[in-house]
Amino acid sequence: MKNQLNLFFLALGFFSRIPMPAWVDYSPEKLNQSSRYLTLVGWLLGALVAAAFFVAQQLFPETISLWLAMSFSLLLTGAFHEDGLADTADGFGGAFAREKKLAIMKDSRIGTYGASALVMALIGKYLLLSENNDIIVALLIAYPLSRATAVSLIADMQYVTDNDTSKSKPLANRLSKFDLSILLLTALPALLFLSPTHACALLTALITVRLLAKWYLNQQIGGYTGDTLGAVQQVSELTIYGTLLAL
Repeated sequence: MKNQLNLFFLALGFFSRIPMPAWVDYSPEKLNQSSRYLTLVGWLLGALVAAAFFVAQQLFPETISLWLAMSFSLLLTGAFHEDGLADTADGFGGAFAREKKLAIMKDSRIGTYGASALVMALIGKYLLLSENNDIIVALLIAYPLSRATAVSLIADMQYVTDNDTSKSKPLANRLSKFDLSILLLTALPALLFLSPTHACALLTALITVRLLAKWYLNQQIGGYTGDTLGAVQQVSELTIYGTLLAL
């Protein structure tokens, strides 16, 4: 149990700004194994953001409360996934050659493509959530499911960069079947918020996003990087909000 808690806190510390306990033991191998708990990290982050929205609603209108909750989310995660989306947009939009795309994605500076993708993603989240009948439920569904969708790509895709500073370097190994099972099984409770028909529709949308992301990333760079996983998480989150609104 202590080993599993160690893996969970490693995942939490790596994918959020929430500090890890002092007793947590780090190694690249353990951080790789901790990917099995990224859905649980999504549950915790989603619950915290939903709680922030609920508390803000006691003082402010819904629109202001949503903006505060989204800002709180960026603080919790350090805009980790949003950064991946921006870097991916810059790399894919700014070059044709695979090596050049990877080089641009490693650049800490943000370009026009990245800025545009980031702004549109944040506006999209705000608009889709503001029109949703139950923002709290939408957050609780989207945070774990979007992370499960993105991280599942590690199971059957090739890691394509050997840069030691890469964000996904410790997660470069493919997920084992056991790790993938935990990742996906801990995401399934999110579907209990929906009727069976709506749950199937949402699953279909996410499977479609995953298939398209896998095909597109293989076409562009022959696999995945940490940045592209962040981009897939952001696209999956937007897809969830859009699907819930449509349903």
